[in-house]
Parts: sequence; structure tokens; C-alpha cells
Amino acid sequence: MPELWTDLLACLDLSVLPSSEDGVDEYEGRNQALAYHRVFGGQLLAQFVRAAALSFPDKSVKSLHVLFPREGRTDEPVRYRLHRTHSGRSFAAATVLAEQSKGVIATASISLHAPEDGPDLQHVAPVPDLPSAEYKRDIDLLPWEVRSLVDLDDPTSAPPEFELWMRTPEVNPSLSPALAAYATDLTLIGTALRPVEGVDHRGNGTTFLSAVTSHTLWFHRPFTTTTWLLLRQHSPTLAHARTYGRGDILTPTGTLVASYAQEAMVRLPVS
Repeated sequence: MPELWTDLLACLDLSVLPSSEDGVDEYEGRNQALAYHRVFGGQLLAQFVRAAALSFPDKSVKSLHVLFPREGRTDEPVRYRLHRTHSGRSFAAATVLAEQSKGVIATASISLHAPEDGPDLQHVAPVPDLPSAEYKRDIDLLPWEVRSLVDLDDPTSAPPEFELWMRTPEVNPSLSPALAAYATDLTLIGTALRPVEGVDHRGNGTTFLSAVTSHTLWFHRPFTTTTWLLLRQHSPTLAHARTYGRGDILTPTGTLVASYAQEAMVRLPVS
């Protein structure tokens, strides 16, 4: 298996394909080499961000909303068809289909914005100090340094809250939004399940069944993943075999750079 970090970077290097129609850009992305039965949703999020960046190099992604209607096959590349629905001086919008031979595996509605000056205000809770190195955590599929005071592998019941610090190796800053998008797909289900005694985020396929159905991100300010970032998460509800969670991404000085939310199917045994 390739080293996870270099493998992920290779997946973000999309191939440009000949366009089949006016107003449509087409790309192809390879899949991560994972011991996993389906394409990881974080990979698709990151590749959606990269496709939009390639199609609109003069703007930055400000939001994307992604639906995952069916599982993707890991043994087949993903083809991205980006439909330019609007391209103005300040804003742009696109609809993107992620396809394999069996059909659409994910869809994205993406909005972009050119840099503008304006007031810079925010109202968020203070950021805690970065935990010391003794709180390093190994989280599957995150190929970079992670620290957290909470261990999501602990099946003890606790409030549905989770804070995760992360920092990637040195990388081109243009990849930071895609890498952050990738990271936001990993721990929201685990956060939602923290109140359930005897269950932890590793139990998918054993103690529970889960699949992300939709994921949304908003990018507020420029940032880089090569400096520490705090992912602060909370899940306000788990009901009707669905979870909903949300989070913010903040710098150590407390600057809010992105926000995200996710809905997922989660089936637990009925007692």
C-alpha cells in the first residue's frame, strides 16, 4: 500500500479530460489505496474542491454542498463533470457530478467568490491551548499530526462534543481547502455516537452501520493546513437512524476560517 500522505496528494492531482460539451469541464481522479470497501467520502470532498479550483482559478471556493447517493468503487477512477452555471466578476457557481460506470456516486453544488475587501468581524468562543505532545492521536485516514484531549476510541458515554487539533506536512497552500475538506468527513459520526454507551467511532460494520448522506462546507477566510488548526465539533441530534453534526475550523489565535455540517445514516441495534 502506498504511503498514505503521498497517496492522498496524488489523488488531488486531477487529470484534465477533453470536454464533451460547452460549459462543462471534465476531470478524472484516482482513488486512495485503502483497505476499505468503498471510496472514502473525504476523498470525494477534496476532489470536488480541486475540480472547482481548476475551473475557476481566479476565485476561491466559498461553499459546497455534497450528496452521496451511492457507494463508489475503489477499483475504478472517478470522473468529474463540472457544469458552469454562473461565472461573473465576483461570484461563480457550478454543479459537479462524480461518476463511475454504474452512474453518479456523488453530486456537489459549489459557489465561488473572488477576493474582496470588507469588514472583518466574528463572534466565536475562545480557542483553548494546543494540547501537549502526550495527547497525540492516531486517527485512521488522517496522514498527519493530530492531537486531542478526547479519545474517540473510548466507548464510555460522554457528551456529543469533540475537539481535534491537526497540522499537515509542508504542502502547496492551494491544497489547504481540499485537505481541510478531507479531514471534516472523519469524526462527526463518532462525535454523534459519544453519548451511546459501549459504542465508539471504529465500530462501523460491527456495533453499528453508517454512511454519510450529505456534507456541507463553508470557507470564510484564507488559511493553511501546515500550521495548527482546531476542528471544534458538536452533534445536537441523533434520531430516526440519522445523525446531524456540525463544526468550525479555527486557528490557534481564534480566527474562524471554515465551518461544516454533515448528515449521516447511522443504524444501531434496537434494544
